[in-house]
Amino acid sequence: MAENTETPELPDMLPTEAELRERLTAEQFQVTQHAGTERPFTGKYWETTRDGVYHCVVCDVALFSSDTKFDAGCGWPSFYAPLEGENIENRVDNSHGMTRTETVCARCGAHLGHVFPDGPAPTGDRFCMNSASLNLKTTDD
Repeated sequence: MAENTETPELPDMLPTEAELRERLTAEQFQVTQHAGTERPFTGKYWETTRDGVYHCVVCDVALFSSDTKFDAGCGWPSFYAPLEGENIENRVDNSHGMTRTETVCARCGAHLGHVFPDGPAPTGDRFCMNSASLNLKTTDD
């Protein structure tokens, strides 16, 4: 499958909070801007099997290929590797009384989800993402 992984140009300034509130749904805004989490088994991509590339809903950068998506049984879309490593950033997250590794879009800082060391080969990683942070561009688009 030929994939367009070019990174779109980001404007000089990121969208303002008002612009994001206008463009994103309330859930997308809460998840991407305030590190929210959608309820498991409710997001539009948790069981999607269509081919394509998952992009950041805020800035449109390519993040994950459907080729690396797998059913982790957790209720969120899960991937064993990012499309381009430089398009995501991992940060320590000490919220909710636990230490986890948060994954954000390296380009715009949007919260995507968390990465855990319990995924399948070849990486052993499980990038557990929120559907609300993603936009799937299928090969039909």
